[in-house]
Amino acid sequence: MTIFASTSAPASADRLAHSLLPVTARHLRAGPNGADDEGQGGNQTGIATKTRPKTKRPSLYRVLLLNDDYTPMEFVILILEQVFNKSRDEATRIMLHVHNKGVGECGIYPYEVAETKVTRVMDAARQNQHPLQCVMEKQ
Repeated sequence: MTIFASTSAPASADRLAHSLLPVTARHLRAGPNGADDEGQGGNQTGIATKTRPKTKRPSLYRVLLLNDDYTPMEFVILILEQVFNKSRDEATRIMLHVHNKGVGECGIYPYEVAETKVTRVMDAARQNQHPLQCVMEKQ
């Protein structure tokens, strides 16, 4: 910023200090045209509100194991323990449900998690040459 000093009269310290005064409450109340709001009721107060966007809960997907006649029960239990973090008892219960009913639910997860678990099951079954099928469906 460049300041031009007048050569005819030196700037006094008072005039310089006056030009650097902070903005007063009167200046803050001035309307868009520079008019003061005091004639319209004086100090006006308002409530500051902060809007929060509504976050939508992610859709959940059921991960299901499908029964077949060739995959060993012990392999299904191993998959349930390793991929779905089930205890031995819970894995056995789910495996028997799949064996007796034809399908069994392994868990309910958001889309990305469910997709990852299905992929892990299918990869493990393929590597071990088992026809085990795992699918996901929207809940």
